[in-house]
Amino acid sequence: MKTLAFLFLIFIYQLSSTAQPLNSKQIDELAARSMKAFNVPGIAVAVIKDGKVIHSKGYGVRSLNTMEKVDENTLFGIASNSKAFTAAALGMLVDEGKIKWDDKVRDYIPEFKLYSPFVTEEFTIRDLLTHRSGLGLGAGDLMFFPDSSDFTIKDVIYNLRFLKATSSFRSKYDYDNNLYIIAGEVVARVSGHSWDEFVEQRIMEPLGMKNTAASFDRLKDKSNVIDGHAPVNGKVQVIARSTIKVGHSAGGINSSIADLSKWVILHLNHGKYGNNFSKKLFSEEVHEEMWTPQTIIPVRNPGPYNTHFASYGLGFGISDVKGYKQVSHTGGLEGMVTQITMLPELNLGIIVLTNQQEGGAFASITNQIKDSYFGISGTDRVSEYSANRNKALGNAKHLTDSIWNEIVVARKNGNTKIDWNAITGTYTDPWLGDVFIANKNGKLWFDSKRSPKLTGELFYFRGNTFVVKWRDRSMDADAFVNFSFDENGKGAGITMKAISPLTDFSYDFHDLNFHREK
Repeated sequence: MKTLAFLFLIFIYQLSSTAQPLNSKQIDELAARSMKAFNVPGIAVAVIKDGKVIHSKGYGVRSLNTMEKVDENTLFGIASNSKAFTAAALGMLVDEGKIKWDDKVRDYIPEFKLYSPFVTEEFTIRDLLTHRSGLGLGAGDLMFFPDSSDFTIKDVIYNLRFLKATSSFRSKYDYDNNLYIIAGEVVARVSGHSWDEFVEQRIMEPLGMKNTAASFDRLKDKSNVIDGHAPVNGKVQVIARSTIKVGHSAGGINSSIADLSKWVILHLNHGKYGNNFSKKLFSEEVHEEMWTPQTIIPVRNPGPYNTHFASYGLGFGISDVKGYKQVSHTGGLEGMVTQITMLPELNLGIIVLTNQQEGGAFASITNQIKDSYFGISGTDRVSEYSANRNKALGNAKHLTDSIWNEIVVARKNGNTKIDWNAITGTYTDPWLGDVFIANKNGKLWFDSKRSPKLTGELFYFRGNTFVVKWRDRSMDADAFVNFSFDENGKGAGITMKAISPLTDFSYDFHDLNFHREK
């Protein structure tokens, strides 16, 4: 045993002797390179090591309109990094004996109903958090994405029953936002307080996250917030603010690296906080459950960190990287993406918040910092990820350009075979509701009643298929619109599918099935 202990100490010494963590100046240079490579106006980066914040800085500007600088207190929408707060809130209720992880959802939300009576009755609070429902990737996200719809929590609960299963219950990982909305409603019904109130009063206030709020609209001080940015016709610019009216428990929190560092320190200390970590927000048991694999995520390639296993816990992704446990999550809304990463065995946390919807920026910064702690030298994650991204963008552009070129040729040749009068009218999907296909001043137009940003001109493509070009060009989500016809040659139904392989999965057009109403 003494020999094994000695060999272990030698291993630790060798590791520490090769690891040369990036210093603040090097992180400054890394952030600048990443911003330039991925065309991101503003970034904030924090590094937490051994319970202390050793780097916390903002870079670039909050908005290309105002050109005001990002600092450590600048507020970003953290999007799906909000999910861990929902898991923690439920964990606190578990600690209080008010719920159990494997309680049935219908015990608290009797009107909850999914695609199958069996699944509905068996669905647990744990199932809400673990992306194994049997629903497809991003199913139903168009109820809140893009940010413009009028759906309420009541609507979301009711409409879940119309979403179709794509796999058997608890058999497969498929990321789901709407079930985290339901998880937030469980918090509300059990605690007697809204999810927003619960996380602000029971989590953020004790941790001293003074500038953070459960949603953009609940921020007390909006003097230091970012604008979201996205490429529009090839140029990055400010886009409409994403505020999320429903679904705060899935992605509504707005925070800064200064405040989120306190959240990360809490987790790296197993739910403890305060002077000498004398206070406890949630128990060790709850913390371990959050950081325990619940749903397997297939690993097809070991990647740069020799990853063999990946999974989803409760509000966090869990994997092995270079032999270490990694706990992490990303988040994305229109115009902003974020990442929080923790390596508990190194007592290390990394936070990267950005104000452009370009994930390569946070990934390159996070992984270059990780490399330095792993003793990996000679890597250039910025160049590597930028090259990969440019290749993917090029491939997607080639595909979309070929489609638009075909549309131009068809229009030029007068080869638009479908009579517009046969397809204009109102079509209804069971969960998204009505869309209107209409002739507007000589243009065929698509309009969603309940999600106003889903509006755009329809262009004939081929056969029974049109392409909708969304009026809001920050939405990289143009889609095929396929019409079916009845025996009289009149439009009877519509199905849809995104054109670009890079379209955000939350544009779940493929889950829609419209039938003509009139």
